[in-house]
Parts: sequence; C-alpha cells; structure tokens
Amino acid sequence: MFRAHGEAYRKSHALSEPQRKAMRAIEVCRTPVLGGRVEVCDQCAHREVFYGSCRNRHCPTCQSLSQARWIENRMERLLPTDYFHVVFTVPDNLLNGLIQRNRELFFDLLFQAGSQTLLELGADPKRLGAQLGATCVLHTWTRDLRFHVHLHCIVTGGGLHANGDRWLRPGSQDFLFPKDVLSALFSRKLLALLAEANKEGRLAFSGSCAELADPKAFARWKDRLYKTKWIAYCKKPFAGPEQVFRYLGRYTHRVGLSNQRLLELSDEGVRFRTKGEKTATLAPDEFVHRWLQHVLPNRFVKIRHYGLMASSNATTRLEVARRLLEAEHPQIPLAIAAAAALLLAVHPPTPTPLEDWRARLQRLTGIDPSRCPICGTGTMIASPLPRARRKPPDDTS
Repeated sequence: MFRAHGEAYRKSHALSEPQRKAMRAIEVCRTPVLGGRVEVCDQCAHREVFYGSCRNRHCPTCQSLSQARWIENRMERLLPTDYFHVVFTVPDNLLNGLIQRNRELFFDLLFQAGSQTLLELGADPKRLGAQLGATCVLHTWTRDLRFHVHLHCIVTGGGLHANGDRWLRPGSQDFLFPKDVLSALFSRKLLALLAEANKEGRLAFSGSCAELADPKAFARWKDRLYKTKWIAYCKKPFAGPEQVFRYLGRYTHRVGLSNQRLLELSDEGVRFRTKGEKTATLAPDEFVHRWLQHVLPNRFVKIRHYGLMASSNATTRLEVARRLLEAEHPQIPLAIAAAAALLLAVHPPTPTPLEDWRARLQRLTGIDPSRCPICGTGTMIASPLPRARRKPPDDTS
C-alpha cells in the first residue's frame, strides 16, 4: 500500500518527521534499495536472494527478532508468582483532539498516571500494603486502526513488604483491585497531571482543541471529564508462566496491523481482518491516514517498568522478592524457564558480545539460517548484494 500510494499521500498531506521516516523505511524494506545477500548451498546449489530489512519499529515485518530478544531479557526478571493484566483507557471523544496535538507529553502523562495508580493501590495497607511490580505497554489502536489510546500492564499478583522480609498477596487469587477504584484513581491522577501541564504552559491547543486555550473553556472541559465514566479493568491472573510469555510476545512488539491480517490490496483500497471473521475495507487515503496515527515520536519508550520491575530495583528488591518466592515454591522457577524455552525454542546460554545475527537467531528461535532449506545438509554460503539506486523523494515541504 505504501509503495503504491505513499508518494501521492505525502504530496497531499502534512506529515511529521517520524511519520515520513516510517513510511519511507517500510516502502524500501526487503527491496534491492537496502541491498542484501545471495546465498547458495554448497551441496545442491540451491540459490536464494535476501534483501535488507528497514528495522523500523513500526514495520510489521521487522519485529520478530527484536521481540524474541526482548522476551529473553525479560525472562531474567520474571518473578515466580501470579500476574494480572490491567488495562487503562481514556474517553476518546473528549481527549483525542488534545492527544493528537500533544502526543509525546500525553503518552508520558498516561504512563505516570497508570503506574502511580497501581503502585499507590499496592502500597495502601487496606488493599495490599506492599510494593508491586509492573510492566506497562502503550497501545494506540483498535482492530480497525482507529485512534484509541490505552495502557496494557502486567502486574505482579502481590508485592514485597516495605521491610523486605515477606511477600504479600491479595485476599483473592482472582482479584487484584476493584475496577471502579482503579478507574476513579487513574482518572483523577491523569486529569491532575493535565491541569498541571496546562498551568505550566506545556500543552498545545490548535485544531479541534483550540478553544481549550481559554482557561474557562479548559475548566469546563475538565469538569466534563471528571463526570465522564472512565474504563479501567483487571483481568483474571495468567494461568501460568507460558501465558505470561505469550502475552509479552503478543503485546510488546505488536504494530497496528500485522501482515497476517491483510486479505486484499487493490487500487480501491485494503481489506483486512479485524476480529474473528469480521473484516474492514478502507480506501487508500483512509488506510494510510489511520496507520500513520500510530507512529510514535522519535526515541519514545513505549514499554516501561515500575516498582519491583524498575531498573533501580533489578539487583536489590527484585532479587529479595525472588528469593522469598523461590523459597516458598522451588518448582516455579523451573516452570518459568521451561515456558520460556518452549516459546522461544531455546536453551538460552548467555549471549556474547561477538554473537552475530545468525547465531542469535538460532539461539532465540531455533532456526538455523545457514542450513539449506532444500537438501537439509548443505550450508548456505552468502555473498553481498550492493544497494540499488533510488531516486530521492519529492520535496513536499
């Protein structure tokens, strides 16, 4: 779609630098423009051509190895306990205009509000009285690529007491916090952060939210948000370590639309699978517009860790919690390692600084890229392909 309609779209629409960069990267991904290599089997002479990857984090083709590497690293921090799945959403009809003009700032505030809500409720002696661990992932899309900002969080089913001498669990194995309490505290925190940002002059107002530049209009808008029902919910805990890893693999490096969901591409538009047997068909301009809404700001960190999972606790309180939990259930760490090995098809050794992409791919996925796929015995010998020339993009500034 981008190769067919990207240039025309860029000429008729104003794009941010990250959007333009993502489009161009995906257009040339796995094409001669990025060069590549020719591989020939030394036994049967089977020949294959591979073109270079763009490695853009928004590209649906380039996420597998990054995803496997990330899961491997997170495995080392996974505690042998239950985990809950918490989701925080925001009222789209009242907030989307402001979000689109303050994307990076709003996303940061969303992470702050969500993490503070979880950690504050966890620390409350009436609820748990302990420090939780949480990994939060930003998502901005629905299944049909509409703009819908929400935060997915994996939360430990319990926490470490402030004294560090015991692990405390919620009263019910199927219940972490009441959803009404989650929603109310989250909305108050996010609205307070937005009000503070506005007071400090950090919010931009234009387009559909231009009227909010007036203090009275902003106050009325904030009152409407306070009265609006916000949705936050906590799903039942994962059934075991394998489910945690499946969740991690599914959500952490997902982009708005995977190649597997694409059904048909024509001059009239794109048809893709949404949910179950349902499909959606979008005209080229609308498809590109919706997809570009989900391009993140440059260097924006969309996966963040809090509480026990924060980097500052990785070698201190996290390890204390691990020792306490392993002493209670010594068989659980083995189950975690087995689940990770099953999902990644590995028995992971420690990677070395000299490990190349072929060795890492085999270790993380079980695929040996040097083995001939035809005869199964030969070794594929690679020779580089130079980059093809490409005309420079039209200047639409």
